[in-house]
Amino acid sequence: MIDSVQITRLPNGLTILTEPMPELRSVSLGIWLRRGSRHETSSQNGLSHFIEHALFKGTRRRSARDIAMESDRLGGHFDAYTSHEMTGFAAKVVDTEMPRAFDLLADLVLNPRFDQEDLFKEQKVIIEEMKMIEDTPDELLTELFHAAYFPDHSLGRPIEGTELTVSSFDRAITASFHSQSFVPRNLVVAAAGNVTHEHLLDLVGRTFGSNGHAQDEHRDSRPTVAAPILIERKTELEQAHLIIAAPWPAATAEDRYAASMLGTILGGGTSSRLWQSIREERGLAYSIGAGGTTFRDVGIFTIYAGTSPGQMDEVFDLALHEMRQAVREPVTEDELELAKQQATSSVLLSLESSSTRVGALARQEIIHGRRITPDDIIRSINAVTREDAQRVAQTCFTTEALSVGALGNLNGFAVDRSRLEI
Repeated sequence: MIDSVQITRLPNGLTILTEPMPELRSVSLGIWLRRGSRHETSSQNGLSHFIEHALFKGTRRRSARDIAMESDRLGGHFDAYTSHEMTGFAAKVVDTEMPRAFDLLADLVLNPRFDQEDLFKEQKVIIEEMKMIEDTPDELLTELFHAAYFPDHSLGRPIEGTELTVSSFDRAITASFHSQSFVPRNLVVAAAGNVTHEHLLDLVGRTFGSNGHAQDEHRDSRPTVAAPILIERKTELEQAHLIIAAPWPAATAEDRYAASMLGTILGGGTSSRLWQSIREERGLAYSIGAGGTTFRDVGIFTIYAGTSPGQMDEVFDLALHEMRQAVREPVTEDELELAKQQATSSVLLSLESSSTRVGALARQEIIHGRRITPDDIIRSINAVTREDAQRVAQTCFTTEALSVGALGNLNGFAVDRSRLEI
């Protein structure tokens, strides 16, 4: 297929990307920031997420009600999110409304009011969000485990921050972080749908300008990965929750496609080994799965299961058995072919959505610094061999860095290093 993506990098560092889809009557567009919770100090933990919320509380031109009414009037869908490595503000609207939607997004990003009373209210909202996580055992275990797996590093801290840090974010702290982060060199503007590159360039030029020079002063610190055995007893829970984790190829690693195929085979769907062995054949868990979480320079593979306390040891041993099998024997041709079909279908189906396309454009720019076409991705998927998948398993699973997290009424469940030997 012909790749129609156009990219312009301005002297001030701002990057503009477009992918025309002229058959549509809609445009998905957004402004992405090359910053997320990873780029915060410990005292700033949660500040990126806090600002994502606070931008919707009003700008110098619009009140919070104005923003809500205008987004509804545009008739589209507005969204914002914060991850460890980026923050995004996006909208999908009818193509004729693109200039107005861009003006609204740019106003949010560039001209926040940061009224102190509004910030105080948003602190309360986010603290309630934290309490929801504390009441959700699988999410709570994930947060506790990541803190132990990435000790003293921002990747181990919760994206939403803590009650202590969020309560400290006054106007001065918030405005200072915003002014240092939301600068052209950190911004990516992208659009997909019925759009021309020239139109978006014109909108960006009038709003952001193009003067200045890009000087990125931030450098990501690579985390030191620990190998925790985290056992948290919470007797009031009905279920026991389990994580088994291992190092994994990073988002930019050459082995990322082989790792993705292996993760799918082990726990990526209802035909996966873990699902079939633990849920279908033995009925030991309702929720069971596995997969990789990848960052620019590091990755983590996790198996997750929720089960009754009395079945915890059996589920644990069955999960380790599947990891050992992946190390000792190559996956079958049928398993690998099924994983490739799943991945290829996902790529092709994503092409039907302008929202998915524009999100992929921004993420590729921020994580990889380059365009990776759907054809490139499919070729890389199809090039994975059984030996590639086994090599990833041997590299990642036969290590002293295997880790365990458990939360709940654990019924005496205990793990030592000898039990983790692959």
